[in-house]
Amino acid sequence: MTTLSKFNWFVAATIILLAKSTCVLANPDMPRNLITEEQNRLVVLRFYDAFFNRHQVDEAAKVIVDDYKQHNPHVPDGKVAFVSYFTDFFNRNPQAHTTIVRSATDGDLVYLHVHSTRIPNDPGTAGVDIFRVEDGRTVEHWDVNQAVPQESANVNTMF
Repeated sequence: MTTLSKFNWFVAATIILLAKSTCVLANPDMPRNLITEEQNRLVVLRFYDAFFNRHQVDEAAKVIVDDYKQHNPHVPDGKVAFVSYFTDFFNRNPQAHTTIVRSATDGDLVYLHVHSTRIPNDPGTAGVDIFRVEDGRTVEHWDVNQAVPQESANVNTMF
């Protein structure tokens, strides 16, 4: 897939997600519980830091349900498979690190805009992770990722 088609896919996916979240927000029959949303955001932030920065895979995965549903086509469904996949990844990439640039919530969804690198000084990838949280546990995940280029057609950063 070319860089342009990856970018177009990223833009299309982002527009669809924004449109869907706008529809949810526009539905007056679905009141938001901002306390629960903040609790969900904190669950995801703590998990993300422990998992992707400190590589405490087993400990961090305690907030993931056994039948965790994964939408990233490279990562299998289920908590056990998820833990195994990333245990192997972190063994191969012990300096992997992810900076959470911003986070937001909408109902049971938590959105993260992140910058992930495998080694220091790696341009890395820009990503959006979306987690669905039920009863304080992560039950589902989506993401879109795009390589950070060496040069850009504009002066804006991806973050």
